[in-house]
Amino acid sequence: MKDDEDNNTEDEKKKKLIKESRTEETNRADSSVRKLKRPLNDNILESQGIIIGKTLGKGSFAVVKCAYDVNRKTKVAVKIISKKEANYEYLNKFLPREMDTMRMCNHPNLISVYQLIETTSRHFIVMEFVQNGDLLELIKQHKHVEEAIAGRWFTQLYDGIAYLHDRNTAHRDIKCENLLLDQHFILKVSDFGFSKQVLKAKSGTVALSETYCGSYAYAAPELLKGIAYNVFLSDVWSMGVVLYTMVYGLLPFDDSDHKKLVKQVQSTVKFPSTPFVSSRCPKIILKMLAKHKVRVNLKKLAQDEWFKEQYERRESGPPPEFPSPIKQMTLDSFVAGSSKMQDTHLEAESCDL
Repeated sequence: MKDDEDNNTEDEKKKKLIKESRTEETNRADSSVRKLKRPLNDNILESQGIIIGKTLGKGSFAVVKCAYDVNRKTKVAVKIISKKEANYEYLNKFLPREMDTMRMCNHPNLISVYQLIETTSRHFIVMEFVQNGDLLELIKQHKHVEEAIAGRWFTQLYDGIAYLHDRNTAHRDIKCENLLLDQHFILKVSDFGFSKQVLKAKSGTVALSETYCGSYAYAAPELLKGIAYNVFLSDVWSMGVVLYTMVYGLLPFDDSDHKKLVKQVQSTVKFPSTPFVSSRCPKIILKMLAKHKVRVNLKKLAQDEWFKEQYERRESGPPPEFPSPIKQMTLDSFVAGSSKMQDTHLEAESCDL
């Protein structure tokens, strides 16, 4: 009887061990399946110390996600670009230009880019997270921007664009949606997807561009008419549209009808009677929204009385305080004409800027 009891005990132990072993194998298998189901993006970014969070915005071939950078101990934004979904011209011409510009940028009024990562199927751009959204959303929420605050932000826009122009680079897509506000409401220029480096001749002349890109409402007349244009002067025009939009709370031109828009931009811009702005503000806007032959460049713009007054004033006084606008980012801004392709690519899998 005792031998039978011992045998039964041994059998029970064996069954228990087999059951535990199978349970362990099942758990390992389930764990492997869970790992396989995790997005490959997360694994790549986590290996760089970047923990992905919620989606901030989506486009046709890109998504922007909020993330936490363990190494820098700060919140960041990560733009993920699909090589399979993006078109050839964007991947081989505009994206390389954008990355070249981002590598060059080191200015408080330009979005900081921390890291570029490339895989066989995607590009990852790790950049500064700006929590107060874009200027357009703020204008929509508050109807317009008080002149003193508009002056502060316009001079910050000036500094950021002047930094690019001094390095022979034009932005080519300046608009309120691409002007972001950080936690201290400091304006930062973003989205360098249409940026282009243009070398000046010894005589000071600039090679004209024939790539027509950007947004109609902010585009200079020469660009809308489809003729070759000076990229630096077209940036100045767009800056004029931004300032007008800030102080008056509306765009200076109606972009719903292209023929009507072309006619409008060739006429003198009209200013509404309200809200009230000082007499000097429309004068500087007129200098920017002028025909390209008489339009001011950035150096002459800095000599304007309104500009000098605003530049001096911004150095003192408290920063503006606004409630953060609710924002959903949009990334479908790619519109471009045909021109020669630029054969540039990232040289490394991951590169810290």
